[in-house]
Amino acid sequence: MLAHMGVCVSVLASGSRGNSALLESSRARILVDAGVSCRETFKRLKLVGREPRSLSAILITHEHSDHVSGLAMLAKKLGIPVFMTGGTHQAWARSLRDDAGQLPTLAKLEIFSAGRQFQIADITVMPFTIPHDAADPVGFTFHAEGAKIAFATDLGYMPASVRDHLRRCDVLILESNHDVEMLRVGPYPWSVKQRVMSRVGHLSNDSLAQFFAEDYDGGASHIVLAHLSEQNNHPEVARRTAEQALGPQQTLLQNRLMLALQDAPTEAIRL
Repeated sequence: MLAHMGVCVSVLASGSRGNSALLESSRARILVDAGVSCRETFKRLKLVGREPRSLSAILITHEHSDHVSGLAMLAKKLGIPVFMTGGTHQAWARSLRDDAGQLPTLAKLEIFSAGRQFQIADITVMPFTIPHDAADPVGFTFHAEGAKIAFATDLGYMPASVRDHLRRCDVLILESNHDVEMLRVGPYPWSVKQRVMSRVGHLSNDSLAQFFAEDYDGGASHIVLAHLSEQNNHPEVARRTAEQALGPQQTLLQNRLMLALQDAPTEAIRL
């Protein structure tokens, strides 16, 4: 049993070199994605004042390496449940098949399906499908102690189904991956640019701004811009685009805007 502390969210790492976040309630600590090494995950957890062995579970959004590169070692060292969809598990396991054709195993694998909520201690988890070029990618909303937190990164666009899950949230962690013009003139091969800009790629600053201007209900106390490209974006460009779209509601409704970066955890959000 954890000491009573309410709900707390920290983004430990965010970007193309690895993604991971920590969600805490009075009774559980959940790692959302394991995209940096086990050693670096332990380091980031200690930077936010948490012992790795206090984690209750690991949740995985999809099998791309920047979300799972540390998973096998973390699961082995910590011995805690790992939650992912069946499609994600199959794709992850195939990617780690050894020379003899053996697939990796997870001692405490828990399979869930998008659209079906489940419980981890006092946290209600709702996974929802997102449009991304992975086997079975999901975002999450979490309900705990009267608060609602949403994670939605790695999505090429924001369909109505996703927008519905983002309503009435206290914390929104949303992708603001690239500035379209920076991507167009940047160093990536054209095939990669097309993939990033596609409807199963990544959400641009402008696409997120459109959501803020047209569909956002204005109720979050904190908004975190996440998965920023280091090559095709700049933190202040992402921030300015979001602030302009939020307009007066950012100050009127106290929507605090934060940036999740690659090399350091965010300040903890406490609810």
